[in-house]
Amino acid sequence: MPKDVNTPSSATETTNPIDTAIFQRRESEARSYCRGIPTVFASASGSIMRAADGREYIDFLAGCSSLNYGHNDPDMKAALIDHIADDGIAHGLDLHTTTKADFLDAFERHILAPRGMDHRVMFTGPTGANAVEAAMKIARKSTGRTNVVAFTNGFHGVTMGALAATGNGYHRGGAGMETQGVTRVPFDGYADGLDSAALLDQMLSDNSGGIDAPAAIMLETVQGEGGLNAASSEFVRAIADIAKRHGALLILDDIQAGCGRTGRFFSFEDMGVIPDLVPMAKSVSGFGLPLAMVLVRPQHDVFGPAEHNGTFRGNTHAFVTARVAIEKFWSDKGFEVELSDKASLIESRLKELASLVPGAQLKGRGLMRGVDVGSGELAGAICKQAFHNGLIIETSGNEDQVVKVLAPLTTPKDVLSRGFGILLNAARDVLATTQVAAE
Repeated sequence: MPKDVNTPSSATETTNPIDTAIFQRRESEARSYCRGIPTVFASASGSIMRAADGREYIDFLAGCSSLNYGHNDPDMKAALIDHIADDGIAHGLDLHTTTKADFLDAFERHILAPRGMDHRVMFTGPTGANAVEAAMKIARKSTGRTNVVAFTNGFHGVTMGALAATGNGYHRGGAGMETQGVTRVPFDGYADGLDSAALLDQMLSDNSGGIDAPAAIMLETVQGEGGLNAASSEFVRAIADIAKRHGALLILDDIQAGCGRTGRFFSFEDMGVIPDLVPMAKSVSGFGLPLAMVLVRPQHDVFGPAEHNGTFRGNTHAFVTARVAIEKFWSDKGFEVELSDKASLIESRLKELASLVPGAQLKGRGLMRGVDVGSGELAGAICKQAFHNGLIIETSGNEDQVVKVLAPLTTPKDVLSRGFGILLNAARDVLATTQVAAE
């Protein structure tokens, strides 16, 4: 009988030992996730990843939210295989193709039109950082200004323009030179008792406030890498109003928080705002294929032909799977109802985790959740033990102090429960060891 694709095998089930020598010998020191998840993966399906030694792991990372619909969704896979088998276009620059037309039609009918969004779709290079770069450039060209207002703990990418807007000092240090063109202000809740939006408005209204008139104000409604800091609807609306009154464009970066991660397709739905620009990437393709784009309101669609270009702007194979993802999951409200139910389950289990650690705080929104355990060392130890027990999970935050859950949105509830069982047991084991060591 075939094994359930969402059921992990026993931790003791192994075949051949895993050899990582080639990675140590030839891969750059810049590698990251593999340091905390030290195995070699061979296959994956649904919410399960399989290592070369036969062991299976529940995935609570999902390609850092690039696999919101799980690994190798069968409908997307079948459509892609058919496209390739029929000699469908493999690479099309930004030429008109039937696959691009089908994607745009599905995106218009099921995503943009129902939400009253008149945005055009600009395909950028294949990364989220490239989409952010394009959005910042559009804002500067459209307004004739250069300054961009960004926020503490924001993460927008590590190419030079996007890096200037990224708060993390470690990543900015990798630039090797000064980053420019961005003014950083406190995010919602950054400092107790501080109304960050009112402060920004006052500084922009004051000729001596020290902030040059901005081309754009850019933020994430939930700061993924910054520690799952979730902005309130009131804050986002206030920022949108400030941007409008001061002649700046509103950029809402939905690269990690979009495509259903917070419970709606866009993270800003139900907040009462319509952004001028929306960078998107990660799960847009639905299948883990590179695809990035910027949604831009028509009055700000100011680039000339190829003014922001790239050989891989648009990904024909990704258009195939992205269309299936939209039609399968977003053509009616059923998926949103399912996500709301799972979000409640995730919140309840994370409250159990928070109860184990004095002072721990629940973070995030929807299915983009985690627990701030107060220490990067503790969060790392919990994730390490969880991996040892069969769960892939990572940290985020300015000190990596947040245990961050990004399980595929399609993860069955029983698999979510088993994953949280592993996580909670890992936390108990680590805390017990820590307590013994302290004694």
